[in-house]
Amino acid sequence: MPRASGILLLMKGPKVLMFGWEFPPHNSGGLGTACLGIVRALADLGTRVTFVLPRRVPVDFGGAKFVFAGLEKVNFKTINSPLYGYITAEKYSHLREQGGLSNYGATLFEEVERYGVEGAAIAAAEAHDVIHAHDWLAYPAGLAAKSVSGKPLVVHVHATEFDRTGGTGVNEAVYKIEREGMEKADQIVAVSNWTKQVIVNKYGIDPDKIKVVHNGVDADEYQALPSKLLEIKKLGYRIVLFVGRITIQKGPDYFIRAAKRVLQHNPKVYFVIVGSGDMERQIMREAAGLGIADRVLFAGFLRGKELDALYQSADLYVLPSVSEPFGITPLESLVNGTPVIISKQSGVAEVLRHALKVDFWDVEEMANQIISVLAYPSLHRLLKEHGQHEARHITWHAAGEKLLNLYRSLVPHAAA
Repeated sequence: MPRASGILLLMKGPKVLMFGWEFPPHNSGGLGTACLGIVRALADLGTRVTFVLPRRVPVDFGGAKFVFAGLEKVNFKTINSPLYGYITAEKYSHLREQGGLSNYGATLFEEVERYGVEGAAIAAAEAHDVIHAHDWLAYPAGLAAKSVSGKPLVVHVHATEFDRTGGTGVNEAVYKIEREGMEKADQIVAVSNWTKQVIVNKYGIDPDKIKVVHNGVDADEYQALPSKLLEIKKLGYRIVLFVGRITIQKGPDYFIRAAKRVLQHNPKVYFVIVGSGDMERQIMREAAGLGIADRVLFAGFLRGKELDALYQSADLYVLPSVSEPFGITPLESLVNGTPVIISKQSGVAEVLRHALKVDFWDVEEMANQIISVLAYPSLHRLLKEHGQHEARHITWHAAGEKLLNLYRSLVPHAAA
C-alpha cells in the first residue's frame, strides 16, 4: 500500500478528526489511556484518525510522525496550548500567576475557546468524514469543527461534572459546555450505562441519542515483572492497592477508613496509594489521625511498567469511587493477576462478574471484603483466575468495532 510522509493513503471506512486533551505517554489519567486504546483499535480496523492535541508536548509528532508503534494509521496534530487532563479553572489561574502563560487565555474557559478556534482551522484543512471529541475541554473544538465542515459530530463522555465533583455541586460554566456539546452533537458515546443515566437525568438528553461503548484493556501488552515490594512481602505483609487521582470522585477517604478497620483485624497489611490530586495532603493527615500512617504508603503518579509491577506485587486492588463513569484500573489489575473489589457506583461493575462489589460509603463492608480476600486463599484464587480470564475479553478492539459501526451509520457513503 503506498505511503506519503508516513500516512497510509488508501484506508477503509470513514476518516475521523478526533479532538482530545491528552495522549500517552503525556497523560495524567484514564482519559489518555482510553484515547490510546480507542485510536489503536480504530487504526487496526483500518480507520484513519487525525488526533488533535491541545498543546505541544516534548515529542515531535510533526503532523506525520508517530509516537507509538503500531499506530502508523494515525496522524497527530498539536496546538500550542497548556490544557491538560483534569485541569481545573483554579489550577489554570495558579499556572498563570506563576508566569509562563502570558500568551494564553486569561481564564481556563478563554483557553478552551481558543482551542476551539484552532480546531476549526484544522477542520478546514484536514480531510475528514466524522468528528469525534473527548470530554468537555474538547467539545468546543468539536463544535467549531462541525460548524466549518458540516460533518457529523460524536461527543464521547468519559466523565461528567457530576462525577468529578462527587455530587458536591458543579461548576456551572463546565456544565454549560458539557450540555451544549451533548445537545448539538449528532451522537453521544457514554462509557457505561451508569454514565448514560447521568446524561439523561442531569442533562436532559434523549436516551436514544446515546450509545454505550464500554472501555477495555489490551491484555497482550502486559508481562511478568519483578516485584517492587519483594522485601515487604518476604516479611509476611499483604499489599492492598489504590490507583487513581486522589480526589473526592475517587473515594480515597473511604479507602483509608476501611484500611483502619482492616488493620484492627490484621496489622500485617500495607495500603499503597498510587496517584496524586488535591486531596493528597488531606488523606495523609487522615491516615495520621487514624494512627495508621506507618501502614499507608504514597507512591505518587505511576504509569507503564512501574504501575504494572505494582499491580503484580499487590494482593488486592480496591476501587472505592464515589461516582466512576467506567474505571479502567480494575481491568489493568486483573490482567496483571490481582483480584479486585469495586464500587457499585462504577461503570466497570456492569462488565465484571468476578469481582467483589461494595457501596463506596459502606466502609465496614469494604473492610470485611478486604479481610476475606486476604484471609481465604480459595476466594483470592477464584477472583484472580476468573477475573483475569474475564478481563482479557473486555477489549479495546470490541470498543473500536462499536465506534466504527457508529461512524458508518452517520456517514454510510464513507463505509467502503
